Amino acid sequence: MRTALITGASGGIGKEFAQLFAENGYNLVLVARSEEKLKHIAQKLESQYKIKVTVLVEDLAKPNTASKLYEEVKKRGIIIDTLINNAGFGDLQDFVEENLNTVTEMLQLNVTTLTGLTSLFVKDMKARNSGKILNVASTAAFQPLPKFAVYAATKAYVLHFTEALHYELRNTAIKVSVLCPGPTSTGFNKRANAEELNFLKNGMDSKTVAQIGYNGLMKNKMTVIAGFKNKLMSLSRTIPSRRLLIQVIGKMF
Repeated sequence: MRTALITGASGGIGKEFAQLFAENGYNLVLVARSEEKLKHIAQKLESQYKIKVTVLVEDLAKPNTASKLYEEVKKRGIIIDTLINNAGFGDLQDFVEENLNTVTEMLQLNVTTLTGLTSLFVKDMKARNSGKILNVASTAAFQPLPKFAVYAATKAYVLHFTEALHYELRNTAIKVSVLCPGPTSTGFNKRANAEELNFLKNGMDSKTVAQIGYNGLMKNKMTVIAGFKNKLMSLSRTIPSRRLLIQVIGKMF
């Protein structure tokens, strides 16, 4: 039976990915910081779909966790057919006011751990000439975002990294996609201290976003943008003047 590893699986889009892959007959490896939440999800999915769910409690914002997680999976003899790099967070404030530890953890989680997990598992997939990788970026990847300066930069990295990897593996049986959600009803806004931003309210529901991402991955679509409004927003990258772009975006905050 196939196995999908999902990071950030304790809530939001990650939790919905777990539901989707379970529905489609996958065993699961669920990774997040909250053991209680993961165990609750695991018990529900195992009972409902008669699959095996492995819970791994890990703070992926800490150094060297990609290698640690990979080694734990290998030690348990689990072959990962699908990798969903969903975990990530942002922090709404001017960069000059941001705590350096928060910035460091954001870079570690959004960039370094994601890249490490991709590097480790894609080598196994290449050896088997099969597998799927979905990295979750954001529509923040398409333009600089004042007050989300580091977050938007990390998501631009995820977008460009994954698109390049998709091309590099074009002649293999490995599917690689990047999902770019816009505002979504998850715990992201609360953790980012962004609950009062009007344009982040009334976002898409997590289940819909996960389904769009799942469908795009199965079709090996390189870039998957969730929702019509978000597709329009992605066109901001076509504005020729970077100065004009940042002025327009800056007025949203």
